[in-house]
Amino acid sequence: MNPNDILRIVDSLHREKNIDPAIVFHAIEAALVSAAKKQYGEESDISVKIRQEDGAIQASCNGEELDPEEMIGRIGAQTAKQVIIQKIREAERDSLIDEFQEQVNQLVTGVVQRNEGGATTVSLGNIEALLPRSEQIPGDSHHPGQRVRAVVYEVRPQGSRVKVILSRKSPHFVRRLFEQEIPEINEHVISINAMSREPGYRSKVAVSSTDQRVDCVGACVGVRGNRIKNIIDELGGSERIDIVRWSDDPEVLIPNALQPAEVDQVLLCDMIGRAIVLVREDQLPLAIGRRGQNVRLASKLCGWDIEIMTPDELEEQIERAVTGFSSLDGVDEEVAQRLVEQGYLSYDDLSVIEPEALMELSDLTPEQVDAIVELAEERAQEAEIAAQEELKRQREQERQEGNEGPGPS
Repeated sequence: MNPNDILRIVDSLHREKNIDPAIVFHAIEAALVSAAKKQYGEESDISVKIRQEDGAIQASCNGEELDPEEMIGRIGAQTAKQVIIQKIREAERDSLIDEFQEQVNQLVTGVVQRNEGGATTVSLGNIEALLPRSEQIPGDSHHPGQRVRAVVYEVRPQGSRVKVILSRKSPHFVRRLFEQEIPEINEHVISINAMSREPGYRSKVAVSSTDQRVDCVGACVGVRGNRIKNIIDELGGSERIDIVRWSDDPEVLIPNALQPAEVDQVLLCDMIGRAIVLVREDQLPLAIGRRGQNVRLASKLCGWDIEIMTPDELEEQIERAVTGFSSLDGVDEEVAQRLVEQGYLSYDDLSVIEPEALMELSDLTPEQVDAIVELAEERAQEAEIAAQEELKRQREQERQEGNEGPGPS
């Protein structure tokens, strides 16, 4: 291997693989050191430096200068070549890792190559990435030759190669589609303040505007809904997107997040991060949503544990909690009322209370507090077992009624 060969290798890898020349020089040096140690002994102090200007090799063994041609001749040109190829592959892999690590959570577009066992292989030009079934939107169908968009989800080395995992289920995918479709976001006029998503079903996106003349919700929807329609189409057409007006005030944000339900009142329980939301009876199904989806996504969006109730249900829970807490040794009705005011409405809530918080609300000693929490845990477990037994009984009853079928007419 002469200096011209080295320079040709470095230039070729730099142009074709976009690898920094310094990385290639370092890889060749490391390869020659590794190969030389096999010939001169692993304990030998081998040093190899390559001048990047002309490709000249300077080598030494235990402080004595070596003739580069003689050194390569002794270690064997084929051995040196094999080790160099290995090191360069590692350098290429590391370069790709660095390149794609910078693109994690960023939007990329590729071409579908093939589908195997539900996973889709996507060409990103210089690498094949994997879009696993677990990161595809329910209902996704990708065909060879089709262009597909996703975000880079994970990058990791796999031997001498790089494994790039893509995702269309990540909330970042929706965020990037918003950035691409809505210019005001890239211009920093509109900000995405929070997001929550259940892929293929529903997303909530909270936005705000730095310019009072720009309606953040209207800008995201677009004229006749064209902007949001383009995003929904990219998501498969079935995912509903709620655009929510952001507020730093939870009492404003939570009702916004629960739309289209109408909220009467929001009670914030700061100590446990719970928001009790009161709605009319007819608004209860809308607020909770199908299988609890609306309230679940609103909770994630706002960062509060939202509990939906009617005023009558709240009154019942308060009465039950005060009665139950007052039955615990050391807890009188006044302390029970204070606990309820802070949002503790069940033994389960009380079982996870911080002892210091309970001591602040009462004149109890640490020993009394520990005893109360322990007893609350026991009653919470009893209540859970009772609820499971009741559910089991109901299912058994439904099964029996189903087996009996309709009677004779």
